[in-house]
Amino acid sequence: MTTQTSEETAPAVQSEPRTKGERTRERILDITYEAVIRKGFAATSIEELVEAAGITKSGFFYHFKDKADLARQLIERYTGENARFLDEMAGRARELSDDPLHSFLIFLKLYAEAMRELVYAHPGCMVATVTFQDRSWDRETRQLTIDSVLNWRGRFIGWLEEIAVVYPPKGKAELADLADAILAFTYGGMTLAKALGDPTAISRQALMFRETVRLHFLGA
Repeated sequence: MTTQTSEETAPAVQSEPRTKGERTRERILDITYEAVIRKGFAATSIEELVEAAGITKSGFFYHFKDKADLARQLIERYTGENARFLDEMAGRARELSDDPLHSFLIFLKLYAEAMRELVYAHPGCMVATVTFQDRSWDRETRQLTIDSVLNWRGRFIGWLEEIAVVYPPKGKAELADLADAILAFTYGGMTLAKALGDPTAISRQALMFRETVRLHFLGA
């Protein structure tokens, strides 16, 4: 397995929006994200977002039709960033090894290192927020979140199926359950990190899962 440098493992940095309008829209979404995570979408008002962003109400409605549109754009950005995060990391792992198992183990190492840094930048889990506050969001927004989770799950199951063709599993766990474990320690890890004040929670769980995968396909 190829050794990764710190440069290789650093998460991609999103480029700055090009126009003033784009910067304003992104700022509103940033403020909304923080507010929604901390107190919920229903308790977050347009008025407070306008005040926090330092814009007029008409400025807000220039970017968003209404609060429901704000919710959809927030989730679209969140799920889009997650997809790019995974695509870039998976692409890097596959570049470092053509072997499906080794590349997956590399991916999990990259993921563990990236999550150690990203926990500091995220006050909580948006998937959990939308799921447990389902009455605060419309059906389209909830479906966007569900689709995002299914996308993560599907890509991990597909990769594990590739591995199973080359390395017949030694353990009895279903591949779908292994894929779900990644989601469980990622979403649950956000809560654990917050509750214990331990930003390494997801990273440590990812490394433990990495060993589980290795043993599942290679044995002791």
